[in-house]
Amino acid sequence: MLEMTMVSFRRSIKKYGRAGVVSLLMLTGAAWAQDPAKLDAVLDIESLYSPLTSEEVYGQTASDLVDQLEEKHYSRVEIDDNFSDMLLHNYLDALDGSNLYFLQEDIDRFETHRYTLDDSLKFGSVEPGFEIYNQYLRRLLERLIYSINQIENEIPAMDFTIDEYIEIDRDDAPYASSTAELDNLWRLRMKNSVLSLKLTGDDNEEIREKLSKRYRNQLSQVLKTNGRDIFQAYLSTVARTVDPHTSYFSPRDSENFNMGLSLSLQGIGAQLTTEDEYTKIVELIKGGPADRGEDLKAGEKIIGIGQGPDGVINDVVGMRLDDVVDQIRGEKGTVVRLSVIPAEAASESSSRIVSITRDTVKLEDQSAKKEVIELSYNQQDYKIGVINLPTFYFDFEAAARGEEDFKSSTTDVKALLEELKLEGVDGIVVDLRNNGGGSLSEVNQLVGLFIDTGATVQIRYSGIRSGFTRAFGDNDPEIVYDGPLAVLVNRTSASASEIFAGAIQDYQRGIVLGGQTFGKGTVQEIIPMDYGQVKLTRSKFYRVSGESTQHRGVMPDISFPDILQTYEDLGESSLDGALPWDTVRPVEYSSYFPIQQFLPKLQALHNERAANSADFIYLEDQIIRSEKYRNRTQLSLNEEVVKTEREASRKEEFDAENMRRFLKGLPLEEWVELDFDQDDTETVASEEAEVSDGAELAGATDSEADSEVLDEKDPLLLESGYILMDLLKLSERGIAATATSSGQALN
Repeated sequence: MLEMTMVSFRRSIKKYGRAGVVSLLMLTGAAWAQDPAKLDAVLDIESLYSPLTSEEVYGQTASDLVDQLEEKHYSRVEIDDNFSDMLLHNYLDALDGSNLYFLQEDIDRFETHRYTLDDSLKFGSVEPGFEIYNQYLRRLLERLIYSINQIENEIPAMDFTIDEYIEIDRDDAPYASSTAELDNLWRLRMKNSVLSLKLTGDDNEEIREKLSKRYRNQLSQVLKTNGRDIFQAYLSTVARTVDPHTSYFSPRDSENFNMGLSLSLQGIGAQLTTEDEYTKIVELIKGGPADRGEDLKAGEKIIGIGQGPDGVINDVVGMRLDDVVDQIRGEKGTVVRLSVIPAEAASESSSRIVSITRDTVKLEDQSAKKEVIELSYNQQDYKIGVINLPTFYFDFEAAARGEEDFKSSTTDVKALLEELKLEGVDGIVVDLRNNGGGSLSEVNQLVGLFIDTGATVQIRYSGIRSGFTRAFGDNDPEIVYDGPLAVLVNRTSASASEIFAGAIQDYQRGIVLGGQTFGKGTVQEIIPMDYGQVKLTRSKFYRVSGESTQHRGVMPDISFPDILQTYEDLGESSLDGALPWDTVRPVEYSSYFPIQQFLPKLQALHNERAANSADFIYLEDQIIRSEKYRNRTQLSLNEEVVKTEREASRKEEFDAENMRRFLKGLPLEEWVELDFDQDDTETVASEEAEVSDGAELAGATDSEADSEVLDEKDPLLLESGYILMDLLKLSERGIAATATSSGQALN
C-alpha cells in the first residue's frame, strides 16, 4: 500500500500541462528529436516541424493500462464513450489550458475523436493522442517563432502609453478563430514580458537580449520533444481521467517516481513542477536547506539560476523541468542562487535573488519538535506546549534491521509529551499545518497517545464491486497525555493529518482549530506493468464517525484566518475528477469531553479576542487584499498605470503592517518610494508578495528593522493557547456544576 507521503505532487497534478510541452514534456530527459542546428537557420515552421510517430509498445501498454483501470481501480471504471469525451477534454486542457495555441479549426477537427478514443485504447492504439499532440507541437512552434520575431524586431515600436490589457485567466476563453487573432494575443503577451523587464530598469537592448535568449531556449527545448514524451503525456491523461491521483509512469519516469517522485527533491529540498513556462515551487521539504533558510516560499517561480555566490544568473524560463533540476542539484556545501518572483506576481520586475547552500534532506530534519509559549489569561500566567509535526514518519529500513532506536513520529512525540508534562504545561497544541501525511500505522499509534483504546480510521477496499471496510486503531490502553488538547491544521494538512484531526474531533478528545484541511481521503498502490507502472487508487479513508475525509477534508471546530483558503486551485475539491465524499457505518466510540457542548461559548470568546487582535485584523485584511488581486481578470500594459497600481498596492500593504505595529506598540516603518528606473531587481517588491502570518513586511528591505516583528510568537499558536485555557475553565465549571447538583463537596 502506498501511504500518501507526497501530497505536494498530488496537489500539483491539476496544473501539469497548462501550457503544453513547457509543462507536460519536462518530466523526462528526452534526447534530441530534431537537429539543433536548425535553430541557426531562418525561423520557418516548415523547416522546424516534423511530426512524431508512436511505437508498437506504446499501443500495447495503452491496452494493458485500460485493463488495469477497469479491473483494479477502487471505483467502477468503464472505458466507454463518456470516458472518451472526458479524455478528449482533459487532453486538450492539459496541452492548451489557456487556449493560446490551438485554433478553433483544430478543435473542430479533433471532434472526430470525441467518442472513439476509448475504442482506440482498447485496440492498442495511441495514434489519436499522437495526432492531437503533433498539431499542438506545430502550433507551439508557430507561437515561439512569432514571439522571437516580436522580441528581436518590434520592441522599439511597442507603445506603453496606450491603454492595452492582457487577460490573466483564459481557461474559459474561446479559441482564436484565426492566426491574426492569435497573433494579437501573443503580441500583448510579449508586450507584457517587455514591460516587466522595463520596470526593472533594463533598456531596450538588454530586454531584447534577455528575452531573445529565453524564447530561443524554449524553442530548443521544444525541438527535443520525442515520441516517448507524447506517449507519457497521453497515457498520463488517460490515467488522470479516472481520478486525479491515478497516474501512469513510463519506465524512465518510474525510476524518478520510485526515487521520491523526482530528482527535484535533492539539492535544496524543494518539490518542483511547471506552470506555463515557469518552474514553480510546489512545496519546501521540511528540514531541507530551502526550508531552513526561510527565504524561499511555496508557490514562487524560479526564473534564473546561478552557480556559486558570484555566478552569473542564467535565465531558465521555458526550460525543461529536468534541466532546471540538474542546475539546482549539486554537491553538499555548494551554493546555488535562484532568481524568483512571488507566488501571485504577474511581473518579473518583482524578482529577487535567494542564495541557498545545498545539503541532503535527512529524516531527522523532519522530526517532531516542541516549544513552550507563555501567555497571560485572566491575570494568571500559563504555559502551552506546542508539538510541531512536519510529517508522519517511520524508518522502515532501520526497523527491519532490528534497530531499537529507529526514527518514528510516535516515539518522538511520546518523548516530547513526557518532557512537556515535566515542564508543567497547562495544555498542548499539536501543530499539523502543512503536514502532507505519511505512515498510516504511525497516525494510528499517535492518536493512541491521547486515548486509551479504540478505532482511529476505517479503510474501505476494492470499491463498489466487492468492497469491504476494515477499522484500524490503537490497542494500547496507556494514555501518555490526558490534558487539554488542540490540533492546529490548514488547507495543506492532508491524508494522515486528516485522520489524526478527524479522530481527535470525533472522540471529542481535543478541539480542532485552523482551516479546512486538504481533503485527500484515498489510498494509492503501485502496480508494475510490462512497460512502466501505474499508480492506482485502491481504497478510501473514513473517520470513526463513518464520514469520509475525501473531498471535504476536516472542518475545524473554530476557524482561523487562512490565506491558503483563498487559493481556488488548492485542495482535493479543486481537482478534476476527484472521488466524491460519502459515508460508511460508524464504529463504536465514545466521547472523552463534551467539547461540542462548549463550542458556542468557545466561539464567542474567540470572536471577542479576534475582533481586538492586531494580528487577526491584519490577517483578515491580508486575505481581503489577496482575494482582490486573485480576482483580477486583466493586467494593464500602460507603464504609468502599472507603476501607479503597484505603488498603491504596496502602500496598502505598508499601511496595514504599520497599523498592526501601532496596535501592538511596535516601532513603525518609514515609507520609501520605489525607483522604477533603478537596475536592481532585488529591491523591487511586488504588490502581490505573499506575507506569512503577518510576520513579514512586503517591500521592506531593512532586515534589522523587522527583527522585533520576526521574533513575535505565531498569533495562531497564541490564540490556540487561549482557546485551550477557555476550554479548561469551562470544563472545570461544568464539572463543578455537576458535583454541586449531586451534593458533593468541592475543593
